[in-house]
Amino acid sequence: MADQKRTDIDWQDVRVFIAVARQGSLSAAARMLSVTHATVARRLQSLEQSLGEKLLERRVEGYVLTPAGTQALEAASDMEHAAQILGRGMADATPRGLVRISSSPGLSGGFLAARLPLLAARFPKLDIDLAPALRSVSLERHEADIALRFDQPRDGDVIARPLTTVGYGFYGTEEACRSVEAGGEPVFIGFNEADAYLSQATWLSRHFPRARVVFRAKDQFLQSIAARSGAGLALIPHYIGRGDPLLRSCDLGSLPPSRDVYLLTRSRDRKDASIRAVADAVLGMFEAERDLFP
Repeated sequence: MADQKRTDIDWQDVRVFIAVARQGSLSAAARMLSVTHATVARRLQSLEQSLGEKLLERRVEGYVLTPAGTQALEAASDMEHAAQILGRGMADATPRGLVRISSSPGLSGGFLAARLPLLAARFPKLDIDLAPALRSVSLERHEADIALRFDQPRDGDVIARPLTTVGYGFYGTEEACRSVEAGGEPVFIGFNEADAYLSQATWLSRHFPRARVVFRAKDQFLQSIAARSGAGLALIPHYIGRGDPLLRSCDLGSLPPSRDVYLLTRSRDRKDASIRAVADAVLGMFEAERDLFP
């Protein structure tokens, strides 16, 4: 496509391209924009023809950016941000619009989901999208505006601010803990086989290689819910276990090391009122309840 003549760019084509790049599929982009699948495909083709470049490639896992697409998404995201500023007025710094946050499923379900909605009361024009994900999303590709990530990142033009240090423990019902503390063999609730590579899963299998894992769930918040049944003990972060009145801590000796959590934003967004307000609020949430984590 590189030798095709470039034409004027339609902003609606750009909006569709941004949606497909972030969602990874035509159907998901269509749902987000409330248009048809055919409209998304047509708009995407129109933009590629206007630019004379192939922007997205279809793969088994969905649509992925080409090198030209990565550059185009950066410019398109700048256009989107500029349009948002114009839409709300140049002098209006009130937080508003959509801010997208990516976090681990455990932090999302066990801490953020109960607290982030309170920002809606403080900022009535602000919308928040919380997306739990085990993988690390790309802020540079604008897959999210704010990311909460374990361990300090070493790539990208981002600002990394320390949030907290997460400690772990074994949690179960009173009866389950008493059984183990009386000398019974521990039975665990752990991660799905597909997620057995995660650090807590590998630590558990290394230190308790013969123990039975009676139930498996994809994230630690779900594991804490399963532990309420009394079927086994869950190795979960303290902020989940301490916040559950049906669980208590069980001492099995050693524990996995604590891990640092960082809040990430793009350097270029440091003056964005909405992103800054949400980021500062998240920092305040963790500071206010810091005793939950160590």
